[in-house]
Amino acid sequence: MKFSLKNSWLIFFMGIPFFAFSQIEDKVYKDHIQSVRLFPLGAEYDSQLDAPVISMGDSRSLVLLFDDLAYDPELYSAKLIHCDADWRQSQLRDNDFLPRFNEFNIQDYEYSVNTRIPYIHYRFQLPNVTKSGNYVLKVYRGRDESQVILTRRFMVYESLFAVGASIIPPSQASERRNSQQLNVTVNYSKGEVMDPNSQVKVLIRQNQRWDNARYLSRPTFLNESSKLMRFESFEGENTFSAGNEFRFVDLRFIRATGVNIANVTVERDVIYADAKVDTPRPDQAYSQYLDLNGQYLIYNNDRPGGNPEVDSEYILTTFRLAIPESSSPVYLMGAMSQWGKSPEAKMTWNANLRLYESTLLLKQGWYDYQYAIRSGDQLINESFEGSHFETENEYEVLVYFRALGSRYDQLVGYVYLHPNRRRL
Repeated sequence: MKFSLKNSWLIFFMGIPFFAFSQIEDKVYKDHIQSVRLFPLGAEYDSQLDAPVISMGDSRSLVLLFDDLAYDPELYSAKLIHCDADWRQSQLRDNDFLPRFNEFNIQDYEYSVNTRIPYIHYRFQLPNVTKSGNYVLKVYRGRDESQVILTRRFMVYESLFAVGASIIPPSQASERRNSQQLNVTVNYSKGEVMDPNSQVKVLIRQNQRWDNARYLSRPTFLNESSKLMRFESFEGENTFSAGNEFRFVDLRFIRATGVNIANVTVERDVIYADAKVDTPRPDQAYSQYLDLNGQYLIYNNDRPGGNPEVDSEYILTTFRLAIPESSSPVYLMGAMSQWGKSPEAKMTWNANLRLYESTLLLKQGWYDYQYAIRSGDQLINESFEGSHFETENEYEVLVYFRALGSRYDQLVGYVYLHPNRRRL
């Protein structure tokens, strides 16, 4: 057989994982995998609401929880992928960041207890790593990496650079009532930084969302003698729409209707729930109340003293938004819909009821959500939810650094901001 350059490139690409060339996202690939959460293991039950970020010296570990709607357990395996700041696989080898073989069997599981929809609850505690940076946890079936069921991002940081951040009213007067500006300072005196503009990258995100996260391109102030960078853009680069407090439904009950639930129907094999019909609220005055900033919490009040992870029922829950039919797609956004990326996130028009609706399979608990329309790659929610500077949001600042000659981006600074913190 004649060997050509084309054949050699084909063989070369076949030996490289698909993820090596693409940006890796949080994604659930199988419909039967539900309630995926990755968070730092803490003493408080609401630690599952925290972002999957830990420091190199943190005594806590990250834990992955998910359910498989099945009767029999599967052999699931997990692998860590080190990524650069842009969430593409880095050039590090597995043994550069992990002192052990990079494949782990997920052997900790429990069967659901007397639930109408049977499921198996899996738990995996992530191993410690030796390098800071972005990571992706990939879970797959039967030790076959092509049978991926989910991917989840997490970050491990080292406190090498001193990072400060503050939330202020935006520089542009027209946005002061509906936006929040995040000013950032970075002191890089502890790093060997020759060109801060190219070696240092700063990312900010709101409410653990990646779809509206922003890289701050260039500092507005740079003092190389004092090793100080300030990001105080007047162009809106570090300004976020403040949005509104999230809507929510209380699915902790099946024998009663929780807050914002219109009705619950319990049948032999399945449970149905209808959320109260929502309407747009862009012109309503700001109202302060507790929310989870778009996250959800698994819990139930039907079986006191039990384990909510295996005692809770799955409920087919329908959300409805009463607006005229629109030429733009309407989405249900929040962690429960993978921030608009799950198939169920896109709402459908019900011509009989004259409203938009979508049905999601949700485990008992408390769920935050909002409505939005898609504009390009962005979900825009101001026309449905309104936007107020007073809105309580959470913000994160992540600072990456690539040393000269290095093969990866270190995560050298992390700041978490949650002013006026209000949580259930």
